[in-house]
Amino acid sequence: MSYVKKIPIKTHVITYGDEIAEVVDRYSKPHRQEGDVIIVSSKVVSICQGRTVSFDDVKVGFWANLLWRFVTKPQYGIGAIGLPEKMQAAIDLVGLPRILLAAAAAAVTRPFGVRGVFYKIAGHGVAEIDGSRILTFEPQIRLVVYGPENGDEVATAVRDVTGCETAIIDAGDYGNVDVLGRSPGVDVDWVEENCRDNPLGQTLEQTPVGLMRAMEGEPPADLDDERKRIRAEAIAELERQKRELEEKGEL
Repeated sequence: MSYVKKIPIKTHVITYGDEIAEVVDRYSKPHRQEGDVIIVSSKVVSICQGRTVSFDDVKVGFWANLLWRFVTKPQYGIGAIGLPEKMQAAIDLVGLPRILLAAAAAAVTRPFGVRGVFYKIAGHGVAEIDGSRILTFEPQIRLVVYGPENGDEVATAVRDVTGCETAIIDAGDYGNVDVLGRSPGVDVDWVEENCRDNPLGQTLEQTPVGLMRAMEGEPPADLDDERKRIRAEAIAELERQKRELEEKGEL
């Protein structure tokens, strides 16, 4: 029997100007072993590349202000287009006709339990949009974050520095995972299948880098204890912030 051990790694709050290969190398060095696969959040790659737009610079139009209200919200967070600024970013990215077509198709299929139709039509670039008004780290608040560019090149650069094959992933809490960049030795199906539990987290974990390690034998009972602890702390902090904002009438 075999299993995959996933090790999330805390970093500083990554910002534009950070060199992602250097950051990954520095923080993973005390933990990584030969044969590990490094996983990196696509969001921090985008932030390092400057693929962000301030909410203040997004001109929200009529359709964005209408359509975002119908977006299904995940358990935590707000989803790829769950704010008017992010819906407008999607319209700016692929055009209003495509977004309207995607919205109409989703409205027809959702009552039958069919999900994901909107993003299949709108395209993966829309699904990659990230960003939040609140409940994240400064200076990432009130930013639209687009998907990363040249993902394979970035992942290969990390591999060259660390010696470990590397995948850039976009993962969510619904089991949806996409590899947006990889070094040549990465098995995409293996990474996506084993990251459906979103090992890097979704809210305030501050673990945008992680390791995947193939192990032999029975998985130990405490295999995920550390990840669960980090996750629980992040969710508790998120709920505290939400209560505080609700009391101020800001949420």
